[in-house]
Amino acid sequence: MKKVSRADITDLQQMPNIGPSIADDLRQIGVSSPQDLLGKDPYAMYDELCRITGVRHDPCVLDVFIAATRFMAGEPAKPWWKYTPERKRKLAAMSKGKAKHQTGLERTGTTESGEQT
Repeated sequence: MKKVSRADITDLQQMPNIGPSIADDLRQIGVSSPQDLLGKDPYAMYDELCRITGVRHDPCVLDVFIAATRFMAGEPAKPWWKYTPERKRKLAAMSKGKAKHQTGLERTGTTESGEQT
């Protein structure tokens, strides 16, 4: 991967892993410069992109968002696919936790807002 200095980056496409398509995706969710990625949650960014476009995007887009946010946070540049195992683990854990929460709600006969069913 080509060495890129964060200080010299002014355009999204100057970042590792970011081409025209991902740059367009980022702009759709309000990210217009690399500095806009600082402090962003890549999972929330991915959810927002899917919500705005009305399409569930390929999960590899999430891997690119993880790579981009981590790079801007100071981590070394890595190919986006290096984040795939991490993403799969995190989404599986999130799904498992959500299923447990839903099961608990169903068992108690209440909705998430606390109403009786």
